[in-house]
Amino acid sequence: MSEMDTGFRLEHDSMGEVAVPADRYWGAQTERSRRNFPIGVGREPMPPEIIHALGLIKLAAARANRRLCPARMTGQKLAAIEAAAREVADGALDAHFPLVVWQTGSGTQTNMNANEVIARRGSELAGGLTLHPNDDVNMSQSSNDVFPAAMHVAAVLAVEDRVIPAALSLAETFGRLETENAGVVKSGRTHLQDAAPIAFSQEISGWRTSLERDVRLLREACGAMYALALGGTAVGTGLNAPAGFGEEAAAELAALTGKPFAAAENKFHALTSRDELVFAHGALKALACDMMKIANDVRWLASGPRLGLGEIRIPENEPGSSIMPGKVNPTQCEAVTMVAVQVMGNDTAVGIAASQGNFELNVFMPVTAQCFLQSARLLAEAIGSFRVRCAEGIVADRERMRENLHRSLMLATALNPVIGYERAAATVHLAWERGLSLKEACVELGYLTPERFDEVFHPENMV
Repeated sequence: MSEMDTGFRLEHDSMGEVAVPADRYWGAQTERSRRNFPIGVGREPMPPEIIHALGLIKLAAARANRRLCPARMTGQKLAAIEAAAREVADGALDAHFPLVVWQTGSGTQTNMNANEVIARRGSELAGGLTLHPNDDVNMSQSSNDVFPAAMHVAAVLAVEDRVIPAALSLAETFGRLETENAGVVKSGRTHLQDAAPIAFSQEISGWRTSLERDVRLLREACGAMYALALGGTAVGTGLNAPAGFGEEAAAELAALTGKPFAAAENKFHALTSRDELVFAHGALKALACDMMKIANDVRWLASGPRLGLGEIRIPENEPGSSIMPGKVNPTQCEAVTMVAVQVMGNDTAVGIAASQGNFELNVFMPVTAQCFLQSARLLAEAIGSFRVRCAEGIVADRERMRENLHRSLMLATALNPVIGYERAAATVHLAWERGLSLKEACVELGYLTPERFDEVFHPENMV
């Protein structure tokens, strides 16, 4: 069969020959998986973050093998693998990774996809050298330790390099809004009902602190994910890997990424348990929950423009209705809340998948990777968009805040020390039933004179 005539070339594996597209670097095992799992094709590919992490792992493994097995990993092989693996890690060869999430639960086909692509591309770059996917690129490794290691590498990079910076940038924006709104007093709200006054800067500080706490949780979670399964090979025993391989490969990954990766102390745990990812995704869910709360606060405060709270104004980004002229909606808030819902759903999937480890291996790893990385990706992007297209443009309507504040019956709380809780409650009920101001109700009930009321009633001092 001629590549020129057919557009295919013949590749072989332990099961025989397979026709593979001639313009692609993958080999027989990748092609079999591509044909055997037509599930979500074009819509649910293996996350690119996993592919890029595999490139880093293959590069680190080759360097470790060069030091530990120099007779097998020659300098020429190392150079070829390094060059090709860097292209994988940089995303230059993404088109040569066609497999979907819905494959074997160990991610074996995707590991072999990386091995085959690096072997063929490395051989092409070297010229005159033929790399073997298993014997050379996968030396001292198994899919069973490589894929969980790739999950940890991808997760750490996604959280530390994307999610945390996005959250901190939004927290910084809220810090600026706190300063700009110092001294602005408004009505607080609990149970969606009027409550005691609060400074707008205090309200914003709650949003900021939530994000800062979430960042601390995420950093703590990343600490557990620095431990890598490399060196455990098939079942955790390290079969066919030289002593010290896991430590050497992890040290190389640390140097390549600037992250303190290290070999897991117990490889049996590292292959079968996904507890670190469950814990870390819990921190992502905590961030999603806080973003849901913040986005809802913002759209409630911006509701209106005339018939809602209307205490803040947010940027008007696009028309909000195909039938109602002039309508503008809080779309950035809505996007954040939808992302939060997806992250919460992903957390359920990650937890269930992690519970399915049987004996020496968890076989729900691709779906775990997909859910985790989607959550990280969506949160980073949604938080960034919300900051730029909404939070940066929040402006307090100070007059509306003042008006709402002075209409609030809960200002009667300021009267408690003077007339007592029972009389203050009676003042509120009369004011509400008769449509009176608190002052009018209090005077009518004979609790205070007008002059004494003015002397003790200062809402701005209640914060």
